[in-house]
Amino acid sequence: MVQRTIQRKVGVRGRGLHTGKDVTVRIGPGEKNSGIIFRRTDLPEQPLLRPDIGSVGDLVRCTTLAAGDVRICTVEHLLSAIAGLGIDNVTVEIDGEEPPILDGSAREYANLLQQAGIVEQEGERREFVLSQPLCISEGNRTAIAVPHDGLRITCTSTDDRDLHTQHLSIDVTPENYFSQIAPARTFTTYEDIEPLLKMGKIRGGSLDSAIVIKGDKILSKEPLRFRDEFVRHKILDLIGDLTLLAVPLRAHVIVVRPGHAFNARFVRELRNRMEERRGPVPVPSLESAPQSLDICQILNMIPHRYPFLLIDRVLEVGEGRLLALKNVSINEPFFQGHFPGRPVLPGVLQIEAMAQAAGIMMLRQADMAGKLAFLMSCDRVKFRRPVGPGDQLLIEVKLLQQRAKKIALAEGRCQVNGQTVSSAELLFTIANDRVD
Repeated sequence: MVQRTIQRKVGVRGRGLHTGKDVTVRIGPGEKNSGIIFRRTDLPEQPLLRPDIGSVGDLVRCTTLAAGDVRICTVEHLLSAIAGLGIDNVTVEIDGEEPPILDGSAREYANLLQQAGIVEQEGERREFVLSQPLCISEGNRTAIAVPHDGLRITCTSTDDRDLHTQHLSIDVTPENYFSQIAPARTFTTYEDIEPLLKMGKIRGGSLDSAIVIKGDKILSKEPLRFRDEFVRHKILDLIGDLTLLAVPLRAHVIVVRPGHAFNARFVRELRNRMEERRGPVPVPSLESAPQSLDICQILNMIPHRYPFLLIDRVLEVGEGRLLALKNVSINEPFFQGHFPGRPVLPGVLQIEAMAQAAGIMMLRQADMAGKLAFLMSCDRVKFRRPVGPGDQLLIEVKLLQQRAKKIALAEGRCQVNGQTVSSAELLFTIANDRVD
């Protein structure tokens, strides 16, 4: 089975369940073998975190990733959507410490990922195929994993009062996940609300984002989506927590009364079993993860200045690929003559924007500092629709060929609102002396 990522970047804004703060999440493509990478864009240096059992923090009513003072909590719904849809490699940019809770399920995240387009990548998917049974217990909680061709989860869910006991067994496939698991919402009992508030939790919770159980009554803004919605949500959470294993699991997991702390202990035992069999799990270094560049960093890399600097921000730059942004404003000087009464971004400037983006991508390589990329020729140029003031130009470039770090061929594409507006192949030469 090959690895998978998404085709384009998508985002959503909402309120965090526990922090109560508004936050924006943007999910973009990931390089093969890169896995899932979180970036805190609101912090200096934009630190990176990766879901892994070694980077787990707070596990009270959520799963938290932590590295030093940097943390991202309540990641389980987003991780569940990524894993449930069979996606291996993505970058997640977040401008706060908690993804939006949205409607309390993973449905909106799953919809976003579907809209982004799920695509296959070169390279086999790395999986852990369980070969021997594993069992752990903790009080009234139990988890068993037995060999199985695929991922199957059998779950029994109940509360401390043994009310609303539910049971479900399901094969986790992208199709089953999207329709049968992702829509299931989080829930709590009425009696637990006050203690959680005193702990500083659920400050952003409401009946829009959770189901509240009060005795025999179900309190929510809409009826139950499934008769057994509670156990389906427990499976949703478990799928998210299993991403802490760092590779997809092939096994039949049978669990009674799961919870985030217990799930993490179970994943740790799975990791130990995997390392006994295969040695330490190779985790890609975060230093090689795709990076973003602000305008100050861009100005330090290329000599272009007003009015000819056509890159406002680099969203992602990784090995052989770059994604950049150009905000098209009516204040652009060329709109005075192109054209009066009908402002249109010149096509040659779209090519120049692609060329500048490709130049940044190439000059980010080792031993390229201080050099300059000169555009030599363009081929296969196509313009598909006009671009005007108010449009946001998303510029994607990929390195196709490079010879002795002197000649390079790149493919460029500009998009507006997910539609391609122009594309070209660009040939460059790399000069040793930079001219400022």
